[in-house]
Amino acid sequence: MQIETTPLPDVLILTPARHGDDRGFFSESWNRRTLRQAGVDLPEFVQDNHSLSGQAGTVRGLHYQAPPHAQGKLVRCGRGRLFDVAVDARRGSPTYGRWFGAELSFENGRQLWIPAGFLHGFVTREPDTEIVYKCTDHYDRASDGAVAWDSLGIDWGVDDPVLSDKDRAAPAFDAWQSPFTFEAAA
Repeated sequence: MQIETTPLPDVLILTPARHGDDRGFFSESWNRRTLRQAGVDLPEFVQDNHSLSGQAGTVRGLHYQAPPHAQGKLVRCGRGRLFDVAVDARRGSPTYGRWFGAELSFENGRQLWIPAGFLHGFVTREPDTEIVYKCTDHYDRASDGAVAWDSLGIDWGVDDPVLSDKDRAAPAFDAWQSPFTFEAAA
C-alpha cells in the first residue's frame, strides 16, 4: 500500500498494490493490518456506499454529516474517472477552509481518506463514473448537510455542472456555520 500525505493534515492518498496478469488484476482495497503496520490507524467503518453518475460534469457536494454522526470516508473510483475534493471544515484548524483535490480513477486505483470534520465533494470526468466509499458512521438524515460547491474557489474543471436540488440550494461556505471543531493531537 502506497501512502501519500497531502497539504491537509490527516487527509491521505492510499494506493493499494495491484497484482495483475493476462486475466486482469487483484487488489486489496482495504486492509486494516497493512495500514496499521505502516503507521496509519483509521477508525472503524460501518457502512459502504456506491453511487453512479451517468454524465461527465456531475458535481456532488460539498457534503457532510454533523456531529454526533460525523463521517470519515475512504473514497475510491470503481469505474470511470473523477476529481475528489476534501475541505477542512473544523473551526480553529490551521487549515480551516482550505481544500485538496485528487484525481481518482479505475485506472490509477487511488483512494482518498477524508476524516470526519471535512466537507466532501467530487466531479465526474467521464460518463458512467462510479464512486465507492466506506463510512465511519451510518447515514443520518437529520445530520446531513451541504455547502455550495462553488463557494471556495475550487477549480472543478466544469462550467455548467449537473447538480442536485440540494447542491443548488446549499449555502456558501462564508455564510455557513460549521458544526465541527478542531481538536489538536495530544
